[in-house]
Parts: sequence; C-alpha cells; structure tokens
Amino acid sequence: MPTTLRSNSQWDTIEEEICRVTDFVPLGDTYKEGRVQTINSSTPYASVTLECRKFPEKIIGFICHKVDFTNLWLAVKEKRVKDDEEMLIIWSKKHYKRLYKPFAFLLPKLWVMICPKGAYELMIDNNYKPELSGMARWEASKLIEEWKPDVMAS
Repeated sequence: MPTTLRSNSQWDTIEEEICRVTDFVPLGDTYKEGRVQTINSSTPYASVTLECRKFPEKIIGFICHKVDFTNLWLAVKEKRVKDDEEMLIIWSKKHYKRLYKPFAFLLPKLWVMICPKGAYELMIDNNYKPELSGMARWEASKLIEEWKPDVMAS
C-alpha cells in the first residue's frame, strides 16, 4: 500500500525533497472558467502520485491548498508537460518571505517545476550519467518553467 500524505505533518516527511510527479488527478469538477472550486471544505482538490528517493514505493499526496492545486493545474492542464519533459515538485514550509513566516501553516507549500526528462535522476543522484558535468549537467536538468507561490522567497 502506498504512503499517503494529506496533513502538513504527513507532508513534512518529504520536506524539501525533490519529487517527480507521475500522475495528477483532480477530485471532482475543481477548475471551471479559470476558478478553483471544491466539492466541500474537507475534500482535497486533487491527488498526485510521486516518486521520491526517501520512499521506495510510490507516494499519494492529497492537494488541499487552492494555490498549490492551481499551480499544478496550470502545469499539467494548460502547459501540458511534453513527452521529453517531466514535472517535479518540492514541498516546503521553510522558504517564505520574512513577513509570511508566522502564517506558514496557512500558506501554499508546493514549488512546481517542468524540467527536461531525466532531470529528476540528475538532481538526486550524482552518479547518474557521470559523463555529464558542469554546464552540460546543469543544462540537462535546468528549469523550463516553474510555478512558485508569491509568498515564497526566490
């Protein structure tokens, strides 16, 4: 049975880990005419299936923040990740601008990135493709596009 993440304390297990998104499933009719809607206040907006080096099995994460859902939606449904790309996320509550830090428990936590396919392995394993080094390695894993909440520092 896969590990599931719903509450912040459960998501804490992958704090600042790079994870590859292998599936994104909106729960219900959540995005209409540019607006996010929810079935009710206790139902998550979506689920994501993740690969993360901390866990040998797949992880199912439930997306409960409107901004996190919107950023995932924009990456998946509007940007449309191409065959030679992959979507990565980092979940973090440590990178807020100073003004917002006291409200971290209320804020979005996902940094969503589109990178070239294979970037995940390059980022998590220094022994993966050792022939790529320096600028060539950076080019092979650099961001193509990103969605980071405005409350997070650059």
